[in-house]
Amino acid sequence: MLERHELEAFLTLGDELHFGRTAELLGVSTGRISQTVKKLERRVGTPLFVRTSRSVRLTPVGARLHEELRPAHRRILAALEHATAAGRGMLGTLRVGFASPWGGALLTAAADAFLARHPGCEVTLREIPLDAGTRPVEDGELDLQYATFPVAVPGLTPGPVLIREDRVLLVPAGHPLARRTSVGLEDLAGQTLVTSGAAHPRAWRAHHYPTRTPSGAPVGHGPSAATWEEVLSLVGAGRGVSPGAARGARYHPRPGIAYVPFHDAPPLEYGLVWPTAAESALVRAFAETAARIPPGTGTAPGHGAAVRRPA
Repeated sequence: MLERHELEAFLTLGDELHFGRTAELLGVSTGRISQTVKKLERRVGTPLFVRTSRSVRLTPVGARLHEELRPAHRRILAALEHATAAGRGMLGTLRVGFASPWGGALLTAAADAFLARHPGCEVTLREIPLDAGTRPVEDGELDLQYATFPVAVPGLTPGPVLIREDRVLLVPAGHPLARRTSVGLEDLAGQTLVTSGAAHPRAWRAHHYPTRTPSGAPVGHGPSAATWEEVLSLVGAGRGVSPGAARGARYHPRPGIAYVPFHDAPPLEYGLVWPTAAESALVRAFAETAARIPPGTGTAPGHGAAVRRPA
């Protein structure tokens, strides 16, 4: 059985590959780190590090041990954090962002349910632009963000899917496709898309705003919109068409815009994402609460920031 100080010394040295920095991070002497590692190597029966006057590196055995121990160490720390939070009660503020009104509605209901269980906390809801991507949560401006999946950004953890929504195509009321009962992905051929994913990774943009139909026909990209109002204005003015969520017809009805269902496109999926390094019991508790909220619950908050404070 590894002692805690042995585990931390080995994992930290495996990360830093420098005895001095490891000792400084753990608040012990360099000699203590060296002795601890030697003791561990005697127990294992083989060297775990290759040391020279200029460098330190893991041996193959050491690298494998480091790789296998790291997740277990994270789970131990998480379990301790859970126990501490349960013993002390969770306190703090969560900043949560959303771009779509139905996301804001769900998060408002989630915040109310969360605060009912954790009255010592505070939840601030903030509307963010459509074209911001996940930058607000990546840059630390938010603790969690309601995002359109897929999200495959290094350093971000995606939670479960909270809402699945049928896709539609927003077209001007006078557009030939507006008279159709449904459209297919091939109907995008030759169309110009109004997009809103400038800050998203290329794979995300390709998923939501393709440049070609499934058969390979080109799809044009036109103006980019930063807000829902811009999307609606551009489509209504005939500057292009835009893929969207069926729920948008209820939140953004416009006389000059038709919402035509797709009959062959996969549903849109929405959920929460948060910085992996900043994951906490508070973050996980809010994500779990949001996952229990029925997708159709709540009403949309206003365009300004919405704040939920403890009583």
